[in-house]
Amino acid sequence: MMLDWQPTATLETLRARARLLAEVRAFFAERDVWEVETPVLGHGGSTDVQLASLKVDATTPEGLERLWLQTSPEFHMKRLLAAGSGAIFQLAKSFRDGEVGRRHNIEFTMLEWYRPGFSLNQLIEETAALIIRLLPQSPGPVSRYRYRDLFREYLAVDPFSTGAAVLGKLASKHAGTDMSEESRDTCLDLLMSLVIEPRLGQGELSVVVDYPASQAALARRHQDPEDGVWVASRFELYLKGLELANGYDELTDAEEQRARFGEDNRERRTLGLPEVDVDSRLLAALEHGLPEGAGVALGIDRVIQLALGKTHLKDVLAFSTPSC
Repeated sequence: MMLDWQPTATLETLRARARLLAEVRAFFAERDVWEVETPVLGHGGSTDVQLASLKVDATTPEGLERLWLQTSPEFHMKRLLAAGSGAIFQLAKSFRDGEVGRRHNIEFTMLEWYRPGFSLNQLIEETAALIIRLLPQSPGPVSRYRYRDLFREYLAVDPFSTGAAVLGKLASKHAGTDMSEESRDTCLDLLMSLVIEPRLGQGELSVVVDYPASQAALARRHQDPEDGVWVASRFELYLKGLELANGYDELTDAEEQRARFGEDNRERRTLGLPEVDVDSRLLAALEHGLPEGAGVALGIDRVIQLALGKTHLKDVLAFSTPSC
């Protein structure tokens, strides 16, 4: 008899999960942020070279069309913002190919919210407040770090001025494999994940700001007052070495966003990765006008995992991939 029909999480855990999700909804209701639902399918996917979007062929009134399972609800939610929705949040099913492991699942729940008129600092404070509310014990203080200062402290290099060859050699040392042909961002990401991230969020909530400008994605950029180098106006929040949230001072310039999508697909071609359809409806929404503000995506499954003391993400999912 097959036994893999059973849930991967216990019913007790799933009840606890339901209570935590109810707490999330209460948190936003208190702040007059209303819940929305958007499609999991779109005409465009994520062009980000670090993400692998899943696509399907669907029969529509236009015939057989290629649609993309959304890696986050961002594009549709920004269309709502451009239509005048005001502050919104969503608990959305999201999909990223190949992401399976102790902290990943191909299909997962993303908590994403947008705050027109908010600064990035205001959103950092609100994100930390939500996480603290969901955890059974206080994680400690909220501490902020600049990306480049972390590299200086733990790797003795400046990630913005160090040459690609030096970064490749350093990444090779820590990865145990040759990274000399990899891009700067690939080497920086590897060093961040292997050396720095495990040290973050230990006895505190760690917030990292001022990432490389090349990692801005859909965020604005600003100049570092130290030397004028351009950096991304974004943050990531960590607890116990685990990345929980990724927030942006949202880019509102349609032409800049179109150019970034094009750069992503050119890099995809260079790396031998498949190109991804650009979401033209998002660009049209940006041209119409997106309100100034900040937004954040939070891996709610990971927060629930930490809140319930589980060692594996599948332990808080009713049916994990690929066991579903």
